[in-house]
Amino acid sequence: MDTITHIALGACLGEVLAGKKLGKKALLWGAAAQIMPDLDVVCSLWMDPSSSVLAHRGFTHSFLFAILISALFAWFLQRIWGRSSASIKFWFTFFIVQLLVHSVLDAFNAYGTGWFEPFSHYRVSFNTLFVMDPFYLLPIGIISLLLLVIRKSYNKRAYLALAGIAISSLYVGYALVNKFSIDREVQAAMTQKKITTRKYFTTPTPFNSWLWFVVVAKEGGSFVGYRSVFDSKDEPIDFEFFSRKDVLLNLANTPDVVSRLKRFSKDFYTVDIRKDTLLFNDLRFGQMGGWKDPRADFAFHYYLRPALDNRLVMQRGRLSGWDKDTMQAFIERIKGIE
Repeated sequence: MDTITHIALGACLGEVLAGKKLGKKALLWGAAAQIMPDLDVVCSLWMDPSSSVLAHRGFTHSFLFAILISALFAWFLQRIWGRSSASIKFWFTFFIVQLLVHSVLDAFNAYGTGWFEPFSHYRVSFNTLFVMDPFYLLPIGIISLLLLVIRKSYNKRAYLALAGIAISSLYVGYALVNKFSIDREVQAAMTQKKITTRKYFTTPTPFNSWLWFVVVAKEGGSFVGYRSVFDSKDEPIDFEFFSRKDVLLNLANTPDVVSRLKRFSKDFYTVDIRKDTLLFNDLRFGQMGGWKDPRADFAFHYYLRPALDNRLVMQRGRLSGWDKDTMQAFIERIKGIE
């Protein structure tokens, strides 16, 4: 999830875990612990972009990292302040809960989270929440701000924090229900259209859990479409086919980069040439306004040749194409097709 969401969640968790012992400092310690795994972006500054996308949410989001860092910080803080502040067991519990919650929450995005690094490179992704979902953030965001201003002697602070976490967690459950519903409709659509597939996925479009992006992998390419939970059950899913064009990878002359990108994309990719530039598209991150233009470019597009600047490969597609018309089309598509 985004940094603001993790800070708000960390503050609420901090209050629940340590509010009585640390007072309002628990909010700051919680926020700091929650953003700790995402410091891998600092290390990525010294990597080439194809390695960077794999490093992010890799080892720093693993169970092993959570155990090691929690033990290290617990020992360090107990050495500094001694048992008069808090025990080593207290600090270990505080940090490991924060770090594990961070990694589990991130697994609900499409990016993929390396829970089992370095023993396995498998990435866990439930494709249930967009990386920044205001409906998840709102409850914990409001509560974390309230906890900052409410006096520390108020005896209901932990209950407030738990309420914020519970409401946000209920939203995750709601998003899962929507996902299961969309998955059933996609499976029915594939049967109706006689589409056989080795794999498919559904993932939410930006900032909501009502409109879903659908990718159905076929030999030689993928079908791409959109489905709203408010669409009529009789309304068919309109799919667009995008050819994979693997043969174009012979033009890349960067086999290591291609190998890393394939691994990162979980084989949901296409290759294309746009304006004399060879592109690798990771389909998992959707299109730039695809609900408006079914043939829209994909948000994640990596420049293979010529090797242009790919340092903002994750951000540039997400921020492109949002204008008044696109936003209006987005809202109308969420409302569904009768």
